[in-house]
Amino acid sequence: MSDKLQKSPLAVVFNIVLAVALVLFIISAAVVFTLNFRPLYYFDVDHLNITAMSGLPREEILQNYNVLIDYNSIFGTKVLNFPTLAMSESGRIHFEEVKNVFGVFEITLIISGILSLAGIIYRHFKKNPGYLLLSGILTIAIPAALGVLIALNWETVFVLFHKIVFHNNYWIFDAATDPVITILPDTFFMHCALMILALMVLGSIICLLAYRHAKHKKTHTA
Repeated sequence: MSDKLQKSPLAVVFNIVLAVALVLFIISAAVVFTLNFRPLYYFDVDHLNITAMSGLPREEILQNYNVLIDYNSIFGTKVLNFPTLAMSESGRIHFEEVKNVFGVFEITLIISGILSLAGIIYRHFKKNPGYLLLSGILTIAIPAALGVLIALNWETVFVLFHKIVFHNNYWIFDAATDPVITILPDTFFMHCALMILALMVLGSIICLLAYRHAKHKKTHTA
């Protein structure tokens, strides 16, 4: 295929669409992986001393946390019932909203994964890796910007995120009616955010290295 055809408007649009699909895949994969990476929470139970914070034994904390994570999966149960913790109606509604948010990420992961795989296979045969460069740049720009904001003021980012995603104040829990909040400190969510950003950076690096390899291979086979 000639360079002129490689750089045709249609090829450029295709590369942009494929790059966006790949970025969405990397973001959703990072979120879904972090949600299900329970060792992070297990570490924080000890690191953040959540047992002292909540007044609950470690085994009971993990039991309730695991039920919550299972519930948040699109393949999980439709009704959330904590084994040992009470839950208010507003708390129940909030967790339903959280489940819906994660459901969007999980569905996006599946759809963008299929589109990305199909596009990558097609572009491999066309020897046009430009989408990898664009994906790498876009993917690393997001964690770079968010990382700066988190470093400046995590609390503000945390509150702003909830105000944007949730259109009510049900996310503001009262430990008296929703004791689950005592086992979910803000610092744990910050660790989750940092892990998501780290995974996005890793995805960006993989895209950029793949682009470099593809360009090098193309140059030496031309």
